[in-house]
Amino acid sequence: MDRVYDLFRRRQRDGTWARIVTQLQAEADSKGLITWDVNVDSTVCRAHQHAAGAAKRGISRRSRPAESLPSPPTTDLDVPGAA
Repeated sequence: MDRVYDLFRRRQRDGTWARIVTQLQAEADSKGLITWDVNVDSTVCRAHQHAAGAAKRGISRRSRPAESLPSPPTTDLDVPGAA
């Protein structure tokens, strides 16, 4: 016994659903029930794979705390031995 899904897939593969939609659209269009407005939106926003948390290829680098480097002097008073 066929399941409903099997019947659906069979109709999909043989093009039955596409023919039904095409026929319904043709009938509705001939009666003026369809407005064929086309709207194209090309907005795309993608993050780089690494920004999204994907694993990087190659050697795994574990995050290490940044080394604390002394900041450069900002005035002559900050330079040792200067006065």
